[in-house]
Amino acid sequence: MSVSIHVQNVVKQYGQMTIIPGLSVDIENGEFFTLLGPSGCGKTTLLRMIAGFNSIEAGTISFGEQIINAIPAHKRNIGMVFQSYAIFPHLTVRKNVEYGLQFRDVPKAERAQRVDEILKTVRIEEYQDRLPERLSGGQQQRVALARAIVVHPSVLLMDEPLSNLDAKLRVEMRGAIRDIQKKVGITTVYVTHDQEEALCISDRIAVMREGVIQQMNVPQAIYARPANIFVATFIGHSNLFQATLSGQELRFSPGYAIDMGGQVRAGSDNTPVIAGVRPEEFLLAPPGRGLAARVVKTTFLGRYVNYELEFSDVSLLPDQASIEFSQDIGVARTVLRPGDTLSLEVNPEKINIFAEDSQSLMCEVAS
Repeated sequence: MSVSIHVQNVVKQYGQMTIIPGLSVDIENGEFFTLLGPSGCGKTTLLRMIAGFNSIEAGTISFGEQIINAIPAHKRNIGMVFQSYAIFPHLTVRKNVEYGLQFRDVPKAERAQRVDEILKTVRIEEYQDRLPERLSGGQQQRVALARAIVVHPSVLLMDEPLSNLDAKLRVEMRGAIRDIQKKVGITTVYVTHDQEEALCISDRIAVMREGVIQQMNVPQAIYARPANIFVATFIGHSNLFQATLSGQELRFSPGYAIDMGGQVRAGSDNTPVIAGVRPEEFLLAPPGRGLAARVVKTTFLGRYVNYELEFSDVSLLPDQASIEFSQDIGVARTVLRPGDTLSLEVNPEKINIFAEDSQSLMCEVAS
């Protein structure tokens, strides 16, 4: 039976080094919850604390109403899918899936029924008599998923399960995992550093940095309204401009300002801010209006064209890898080339404004 997960003020230390300094999160029953962040941010450490593989120096973790801190990993009734599939090479698909049931005193007839059901659910019933060496990477991953689910765990934990697959297979498998999870209805905690994967597969995402959750919300909200500059630049790409806010006027340069039209709380005169604009949120403007830019590089990506830009009359936040504008190829009248000039306007309904000093979302912007 699936359960909710409650993490309250947990601390993880290795010697004098604190990896997680006091983290709290509530995961709902049946939710697909993703821990997302760069390498070393603490996401796998937290997952292993939930699993019982890592000690907890302070705080509590509960499944439903039961605190599980002192419960050994093998008694927590979890299913685990690792980055490496960890399936037995000498056993057939069916025997691999059945393996966990043999240690849970499940009657033989019920065992067979549950294996049949899960093989059908993950769509590998036709391969049940094959050895793993005769399976593709995606098929092996389905075996690992089936083996984790067939024991009817309370919680399913997945640690970067798709990182060893090629790009096309990752896209296929993330859809399959999402569909299977919803069909089974099991509470799932999923760890990844792949932003696109997290956005398409999750009910909610917790973006982590140095053991601290920077933002936790549904994928659409995190992408549209990142809580700070770290989230804005880690989830997708954001172009960051140094600007000023006076009342409802956001000024990028002496020649270009936009009226936020009540979208933000009014700023005092010439308040320094950082304006974040995603590449697809620029609007092409007639020459002489908006922000003048020059194309430095053009990258054709099938559905859209990505342009790396150079601005001459605006102030950009330093140390950005690139400033970009994306154009939908379905509506683009022409593809620009390096050296071409263009004018861009900013959509006031999409822009994000961050405080210059704290780099956090400064204003309550309408969704």
